[in-house]
Amino acid sequence: MILASWIIMAVIGYISIWISRLVVVRGTHPLEAIVVGVIIGALIRNLNLIPSRWKPYLKKFETPLLWGVVLLGAGFTIEIARAEPLSLIVILVTMSVGFWFVYLLGRSVGLPPKLSSLLSVGTTICGGTAIAITAPLIKAKEEETSYAVSVIVIAAFILLIGLPYCGRLLHMPEVAFGVWAGSAVHNTPQTIGTGYVYGETSGQVATMVKLTRNMFMILLAFLMAIWYHAQKTGERKLGKREMLKAFPWFLFGYVGIAVLKLLGFFTPEGIAYFVKAGKFLILMGMVGIGFGTNFRDMKRLGPKPLVVGILGAFVVTLVSLGMVKLLHFQ
Repeated sequence: MILASWIIMAVIGYISIWISRLVVVRGTHPLEAIVVGVIIGALIRNLNLIPSRWKPYLKKFETPLLWGVVLLGAGFTIEIARAEPLSLIVILVTMSVGFWFVYLLGRSVGLPPKLSSLLSVGTTICGGTAIAITAPLIKAKEEETSYAVSVIVIAAFILLIGLPYCGRLLHMPEVAFGVWAGSAVHNTPQTIGTGYVYGETSGQVATMVKLTRNMFMILLAFLMAIWYHAQKTGERKLGKREMLKAFPWFLFGYVGIAVLKLLGFFTPEGIAYFVKAGKFLILMGMVGIGFGTNFRDMKRLGPKPLVVGILGAFVVTLVSLGMVKLLHFQ
């Protein structure tokens, strides 16, 4: 069933490429295949065009997506590496401001402390993964976890669609946009997709910045566990299992491929093939994200968590953009 779901994602991926090329041929503004794939997947999910038993398998998009990230290491360049030191400043400032803004806003509108905390870590670190790791550490209720994940998915979906168009309106260089996307968009798949919608270099930079940002998940989860443990005895501490789950192991694959490329182990043809294959696997993952986007959640969630999540995403995006402009990324 999983293999069949990947085949469906691949077929929709090819259809998305065909549609995006058709739009360009007709002379209108280019519509990226990634955006088309997400929209098609979301329409199929929300119009109930697939049997219910298929839905869990069609949301298993992380495997092809992570393999895509590994292969994209072949497109790594020295120009991308130069953005890393300054991008760390952007990450730290954005995370600090975003975390406390979302948490304090959530508390001010009456959201429970744990739901506010989950929205904070999801917005500032790595979306649903951060929420899934943090929830058991602070003993959050199941509905709080579900609400937080749904809000983050909706907010990241909005950024995936809107951020590239904002970048073009601002005439941002690809490196600058990659840092912006990598430090502003929540979930790793949406971050990578947002970067590659804008361009090849921006996709690579967004991937690098997001992987760096994800590394803070272990530290933040540890601090969250201590914080709640100090408030109430008996809270669970961060254990080896949570640490292993939080670490982005595919980072080694990405870095390994990048190092081999810089050392000249691949021919130009091989590099082009790796990058092309990686981008298509990313496209498959974006289709899977579409399948996992349920617009009915917006009604079920009620206004408060959704408003907090959207405002938090907006503030993080503005802070990140301000830092990118301040540090003059080119």
